[in-house]
Amino acid sequence: MRHFTQELEQLNQLLLEMGGLVEVAIHRSVHSLVDRDKAPAEQVMRDEARINELEMRVDSTATRLLALQQPVARDLRFLTAVLKINTDLERMGDLAVNIAERALSLLAAPPVKPMIDIPQMANLVQAMLLKSLDAFVNSDEQLARSVLLSDDQVDQFRDTIYSELVEYMQKEPSVVRAAVDLIFVARNLERIGDHATNIAEDVVFYVKGIDVRHHAEKIS
Repeated sequence: MRHFTQELEQLNQLLLEMGGLVEVAIHRSVHSLVDRDKAPAEQVMRDEARINELEMRVDSTATRLLALQQPVARDLRFLTAVLKINTDLERMGDLAVNIAERALSLLAAPPVKPMIDIPQMANLVQAMLLKSLDAFVNSDEQLARSVLLSDDQVDQFRDTIYSELVEYMQKEPSVVRAAVDLIFVARNLERIGDHATNIAEDVVFYVKGIDVRHHAEKIS
């Protein structure tokens, strides 16, 4: 049993390392976009391989422990949550790469609009990710629920950015290509927020055994 507990802790550390890399990748991709600096975007692309490597290690370790240890109750919920969080983190890493690619594409175009809403949106989804991981580490149901409540604010940022960019495109057709890139950046940030919400939902299930997906339980 002691060996099993140690393996669970090692698995937890792998997942946190992956989460840290993903959070940094999101930050760098947006930093590259806002500062029009290609170096952070290129680093995001180099780091993708490490994120993918960690995803495979977490997946194989968690699957092995499920098969060999046949855990029950809280340990079973922990391993189930790890597998799901692992998938969400890997997809977040992919979305950070997508933003980095858009940032590199936009280097060749003049700025469409002042970068205000997108950095604010990025800060929000990064905070959601950090809170969801902290909630997982500390088995903090209330912190996880606070992440769920941020999802609507992310959607509001997306809608505001979309409407502003459409207005810019209507007034100045020459910015259409760059504006479309920014729309995709906002869409990728929204999806990162969705994945952070998924992690928070998994934390609630891990801690309390309650499924809050799709409003299965009214979020309070």
